[in-house]
Amino acid sequence: MTFLDQLAHAHSHNQSMLCVGLDPDPARFPGAMRGDASRIFDFCAAIVDATADLVIAFKPQIAYFAAHRAEDQLERLMRHMQAVAPQVPVILDAKRGDIGSTAEQYAIEAFERYGADAVTLSPFMGWDSVAPYLKYQGKGAFLLCRTSNPGGDDLQNQRLATVDGQPRMYEHIAALSQGPWNTNGQLGLVVGATYPAEIERVRELAPTVPLLIPGVGAQGGDALATVRAGLRRNGDHMTGPIVVNSSRAILYASSDDTFAAAARREAESTRNLLNQAAA
Repeated sequence: MTFLDQLAHAHSHNQSMLCVGLDPDPARFPGAMRGDASRIFDFCAAIVDATADLVIAFKPQIAYFAAHRAEDQLERLMRHMQAVAPQVPVILDAKRGDIGSTAEQYAIEAFERYGADAVTLSPFMGWDSVAPYLKYQGKGAFLLCRTSNPGGDDLQNQRLATVDGQPRMYEHIAALSQGPWNTNGQLGLVVGATYPAEIERVRELAPTVPLLIPGVGAQGGDALATVRAGLRRNGDHMTGPIVVNSSRAILYASSDDTFAAAARREAESTRNLLNQAAA
């Protein structure tokens, strides 16, 4: 299946728009795991096992593994997710943004070394920074578009002089992703939950591409406003899919040995909240 097929299947199978972000911080691990970077796989695998039937996707953030020299644990985790949750696609959150042969190597890293189904990218260097990933038929790529951090205004909200007027940079990226850049049909956009009005504007310009929406949970994004701004559907079919990410609120729902059960409760609560917003 293509990445979009995987999303549609996971949405239907798990009745979910929730993505669990895997951002393992050993300093916040529970009980005897705390401070032990060698337990990153154990911690993340327990979260995956507890939530696999509640999510539309998992999103490991590569920096949390690389910072602790835990890339081998990430490889092991990717294999574990594919084994225990084959119905759930995995988005590697890497935010790569280079060009040429370097971008080709990053694509190999994401799709061949780690076996990710999709990857996050920075489009700042233009089409050249996106094209190598889209050569992988069926694989997805999410471009940073309107991110949830306040500093995103510095560039994303600036107006451009184009033949079509003066769109803001994030609007231009959205239009490119819906149109000429989407050469394999699997391109998506990252838009922050803290800006629901701009999610809606992105959706106007890119009505069918998947939106990866971080910021619900610890970052304060409003789940109801997020779903209403970004989701488009025809009956039970998502014509404009959304993948709403929550990381810390789920991962660290408990600081003791009940962390996996607490993570499941938080994930189920968030999934149900998103579904209620879509009703």
